[in-house]
Amino acid sequence: MLQATIWLEKYGPQELAALCSSIASNPFSPILTEEVGSLHTIRDCALCLLDEEGCIAAWYPGAEELYGYASAEVIGRHVSLLYGVKDSNGRSVADVELARVRDERHAGSETWQTRKNGSRFWANSITMALRDEDGYLRGFARAVRDFSERHERDEKLRHSRDAEKQLPKASQDVGTIYGKPGQLPEVNDAFLELVGYKREDIGSGQLQWQELTPEEFSSFDDIAHEEALRFGVSVPYEKELIRKNGDRVRVLVATAVLRLCPFESISFIRQVGVPEPPEEEEEDAAPTKPGDFAEIVGASPPLRRMEREIEMVSPTDTTVLVLGETGTGKELVARAIHMRSGRRNMPFVTLNCAAIPTGLLESELFGYERGAFTGALQQKIGRFEMAHRGTLFLDEVGDIPIDLQPKLLRALQEKSFERLGGKKTIMIDVRLVAATNRNLTQMMGDKLFRSDLYYRLRVFPITTPALRDRPGDIPLLARFFMKKYGGKMGKDIETIPAETMAAMVAWQWPGNVRELENFIERSVILSRGPALRAPLQEIRGETPQPGGNTTLEQVEREHIIRTFRECNGVVTATATRLGLHRTTLNAMMRKLGITRKDLLT
Repeated sequence: MLQATIWLEKYGPQELAALCSSIASNPFSPILTEEVGSLHTIRDCALCLLDEEGCIAAWYPGAEELYGYASAEVIGRHVSLLYGVKDSNGRSVADVELARVRDERHAGSETWQTRKNGSRFWANSITMALRDEDGYLRGFARAVRDFSERHERDEKLRHSRDAEKQLPKASQDVGTIYGKPGQLPEVNDAFLELVGYKREDIGSGQLQWQELTPEEFSSFDDIAHEEALRFGVSVPYEKELIRKNGDRVRVLVATAVLRLCPFESISFIRQVGVPEPPEEEEEDAAPTKPGDFAEIVGASPPLRRMEREIEMVSPTDTTVLVLGETGTGKELVARAIHMRSGRRNMPFVTLNCAAIPTGLLESELFGYERGAFTGALQQKIGRFEMAHRGTLFLDEVGDIPIDLQPKLLRALQEKSFERLGGKKTIMIDVRLVAATNRNLTQMMGDKLFRSDLYYRLRVFPITTPALRDRPGDIPLLARFFMKKYGGKMGKDIETIPAETMAAMVAWQWPGNVRELENFIERSVILSRGPALRAPLQEIRGETPQPGGNTTLEQVEREHIIRTFRECNGVVTATATRLGLHRTTLNAMMRKLGITRKDLLT
């Protein structure tokens, strides 16, 4: 622990905190948000740095999400905190793993680990030793994924099949590279397997990063290197690598410049676009019919009709407009279209147009050149460019400003655009899926949405049904969310009381599936036994009012809070939905005494 303290004093916790802060402030980081489509593949990966004694030195947001600990709670503490158990020799499992990494330079393992709330998950870990030019150990870099579902499936197979039957080998699909930018002095076995090379190719110096990178992707690496130097970590980006046999493989790359080994970096690499191997069904499992949508839960006629429309349009490159109320799962529809299309192995990039300030939306969509405006210190690619050869999902498309709509229309029609401040025309091959809960026809009449853009987007409209129009799906959804959040919180909840189910089916769910999901999550938190304990007064209209009477101010206050939650905490979207100006909404919230705590409760 003394050495850990010396390390932190030497390299500075403020510097590491600034690094984590820079990630948190980056709206593109898929470690923090689901708004980047296919880049969500790295969201479930917890990244952290350990010092030479195994104490946590840097704690990235992905680790905060997986383990539940804030950075301040773990910095300086030994990584064995995350294991919770010790082996028979009294030596922590973490120490055994780190000792192995010291000897072998990198290693992968699978074991139980513990979250802050005490729940356990089956952790797939890849750890790499970080050494300086003189070979001295400076620390460790670790990537951890939650493999609980796969572990449970494997255990079921072990018990239901003959012992002689071979189980599929677990793949560690996170590759790591450590060293100076552009060089490959140290890589793990997963990366070698990905590109088809052997370890002796590394030792002989024959393998170089540039040789693995197609020419058209070299600029991506340069931009990532500049970002890593400036911010400590690059925005994860997709590129292709050339395998030894000449084939190409699509990967997602995130690079961090290490403070503990100056001028050296570590990259985490994930193969993308590879479907999971088919799972073996249990003998008594119900048969799965063709066309099942794993992410879309329900069996009602309106939902089946929507699924048939998805099946019809997915194989084409037709532009799709997804219509429906808030909380009905429009992004799930967009993902389903992408995954059933010929572009499923390419990027799926998303942008919530209501969540981006108006002045920044153009640069988010189209990117900008260095020097395009004050503060543009380097070139930045936009969402259209990121989605090249894949699918771009524009959520809340009705919030795009009227003066930006012509440029969006031209990009869709001409399949080309120019970055902000640039002169070069960039050709793109992008399939667009747009979504909105607003009435675009009325907006056209109010001169807030261009008719030519509307008809360009509305080639194939799909309407997501409101939850009140498919009450038969509520029991299925409720059980699905109960299992989901019960597993996350380590609670074994088995049943939903008949009274609770009847109340949920009778409620109109103005916030649709999102409201139901949030309700079930609260119920799981409140539950202490095998039966779901739900706050039924919320959906029976029995919320008590001060003094027994409801005033106009109380009604306004509850309506604003409910709308704010339905809009995922986005002030601009909340104001738009309420028909108010942003400043007017802020003034009303101050007058009604609405605080941040009220909105997040």
